[in-house]
Amino acid sequence: MITLTNISKEYGSGAIKALDDINLKINKGEIYGIVGYSGAGKSTLIRLLNGLETPTEGEVHIGQLNLSKLNEKELRKQRKEIGMVFQHFNLLWSRTVKENISFSLEIAGVPKKERLQRVEELVQLVGLEGRENAYPSQLSGGQKQRVGIARALANHPQVLLCDEATSALDPQTTDSILQLLVDINQSLGLTIVLITHEMHVIKKICHKVAVMENGNVVEEGDVLKVFKDPIQPITKKFVKQISGGSESLAELQALYKKGFLLQLTFTGASVSQPILAVVIEKLKVDMNVLQANISYTQKGAFGTMIVHIDGTIEEVVETQQLLNDEQVKVEVHAC
Repeated sequence: MITLTNISKEYGSGAIKALDDINLKINKGEIYGIVGYSGAGKSTLIRLLNGLETPTEGEVHIGQLNLSKLNEKELRKQRKEIGMVFQHFNLLWSRTVKENISFSLEIAGVPKKERLQRVEELVQLVGLEGRENAYPSQLSGGQKQRVGIARALANHPQVLLCDEATSALDPQTTDSILQLLVDINQSLGLTIVLITHEMHVIKKICHKVAVMENGNVVEEGDVLKVFKDPIQPITKKFVKQISGGSESLAELQALYKKGFLLQLTFTGASVSQPILAVVIEKLKVDMNVLQANISYTQKGAFGTMIVHIDGTIEEVVETQQLLNDEQVKVEVHAC
């Protein structure tokens, strides 16, 4: 559906390199998350996807079309296939909910009867029944974002781009908007590309994720795999945001004078199994749980745990082998 090939973007005759040799493939119907801190290049990347920026090098394909090869008229037509949802809503404050949703249809020259029918469909889709005649000043943040999503869907796009779409919302409202995006993805088969700096958003709804740092994609893949086996330091930092536990490994090691700390990662069926009870019963090891957390993604659940074993290296090796046999990843650290 969307393919980025050897994408680089420079500003000021190469003085600033916002993107450096980006290669990504986003399949039709996926919810694809791009995560990174401020300055990572996320916003530049999303502007390339809707044709607001052209790459210095490389190609952006949406379907069979190469965006950088389109003239202005062709690009305007293609943008109708790409909806955009913004962090701060960007609503017209002098227009009601239904008038805001209708705005892009008016620009596209859609007849009034057809516009009204489409607006009614979208109001129902995003859950704004009864608020059609309200103005933005009369809406909550979540309702404003629902208007923004409805407006982005007005022209039946094939791709929906969300640029920090939940960053201005409280946690409960964020979850409701994320669930709406999942429902839209499933009911319409829409491809969604979501830019964020919040790993909670990625965990909640995305199928795949790309982690960006300094204009580079440093890690990419299925969300569950990236959460289970983060490789790059920045990815580990993001994953730690949702894996629970406030103490670092070094802080936990300092609490014990002897023994070993085991970092465990569970996925799939192992999450719901009493594996530690099996280990304790079978090997008779003295084990203490220090931290534990379970998270749920679109591809399944994964859990993390840190335990202390006050035993010999032989007991630790046996424990590690038994856990590995149960599809639990184990990292051993001596105290």
